[in-house]
Formats: sequence, structure tokens, C-alpha cells
Amino acid sequence: MKKHIPNLITLGNLFCGTIATIFAVHGAFGLAAFFVVLGIFLDFFDGFAARLLNVSGELGKQLDSLADMVTSGVVPGIVMMNLLTDKNGLNYFGEETTATYFKDLDIELFPFFGLLLTLGACYRLAKFNIDTRQTDSFIGLPTPAMSLFVIALPLIKMNTEIELVYTVLNNRYFLIAITLLLTFLMNAELPLFSLKFKEYSIKNNLIKYLFLVVSLAMIIFLQYLSIPLIVTLYIVLSVISNFNKKKVV
Repeated sequence: MKKHIPNLITLGNLFCGTIATIFAVHGAFGLAAFFVVLGIFLDFFDGFAARLLNVSGELGKQLDSLADMVTSGVVPGIVMMNLLTDKNGLNYFGEETTATYFKDLDIELFPFFGLLLTLGACYRLAKFNIDTRQTDSFIGLPTPAMSLFVIALPLIKMNTEIELVYTVLNNRYFLIAITLLLTFLMNAELPLFSLKFKEYSIKNNLIKYLFLVVSLAMIIFLQYLSIPLIVTLYIVLSVISNFNKKKVV
């Protein structure tokens, strides 16, 4: 029975991703974000459970990627698609429940660029399954990090009082640039550190501790705005870490 426990947790991730997809389609971004975060938590916990129970296997690996494809692939693509919709119509405050790109069958093609995130996530997850290098670290931006970045954008827009931030998030070309950049980063040959700890000394884990402390401070003071900044910090610190390793070698 214990060999099925991690897979059941993985299916919980898929369940959360499916619910998040429904909410994202209808523009309920707060609820979509909640279920994405819950799904990502289960995604982390299924691996922990598999290691704890010593029941890791190929089925779990494949199932994990299939669940991630929904939670961290389909959902952010739909969210970005909504953000790219030229709306007087789609209301971020829950006053309207149907996305305008299907309204009266007057389909606008521009927002479908957002689905590049879904395609990029699919390609990354397929590569991850056959890449033996990504055991203790990542190569390319993990799909959950991309998903958190994207689902935070409408929440920032809903809650920000900073006019510049609101204006930038209303700019379609900025959103297209973000879409292209995230799609590239997911599949780039860019080593990124993992938050797994083999041991807990400050000397050997300085960059991880720095990341966690700064991230916590940003969450406290910046709230939703902190999420894309944390993902950006993660990438920047990884680049610095890579540079320092090359200097040592």
C-alpha cells in the first residue's frame, strides 16, 4: 500500500491543477492561485514521501510530470492569455466570469501568445524526465517557479496602488516579452541551485540561506509583488553562484 502513497499525493497535485484551470478560465485568479500553490506544495511533498518511504520509481516520475503539466503548464498559459486579452471586458475583481476572447465568438488571436508558456513547460518537463544531470540542481527555470511568477501578475494588478506597476502590467508588449523570456528560461542551459539541503552548514549553503531570508523579507513587505521578484532573485543568485564556481575552478 505504501508504494501508492506518493502517487496519490501526485494525483492531488493534478486535482488542484484541474480546479485551478477552471478558475483561471473564468478569471477567478485568486482561487486559481490558491490551488496552484496547493498543487505545488503537493508536488514537493510527493517527492519527499517517495524518499521517506523508499518507493521511488519510473511510474511516479512520469506521473509527477503529467500532473505538473496541468498545474504549472496549462494554468499559467491560461492566466497569461487572460492578461493579454484587450479587455474592457475581463474584470479582475470577479464582476465578470467569462473571458472575453470567446465572447460572441469574436475570437481575438493575440492573447493566444500566452499559451507559449504551456508549450515551453511541456518541452521542459519532457526534457527533465530524460536528463540525468538534474538530480541535485536544475538546468533551466523549473515550471513551478514560472507558474508562481505568472499567477502573481493578475493578483499584483488587483492589489497594487503603484500606478507604474499597474501600467506595466497593462502593457501587452511587456507581457509578450515576459512570456518569451520565461519560455526561454525554462529550456535554457542555465544551472540553477536547488533548495534541497544535504547538510545545513552556513558555509556550504550561504546562497540558499541568503535566498530564503531575502525572500521571506520580500513576502512580508511586498506581498504579491514579492513573487516575481523572488523568482528573479533566484535566477540572479544562481548566475552569481555559477560565476563564482567557475572562478574557483
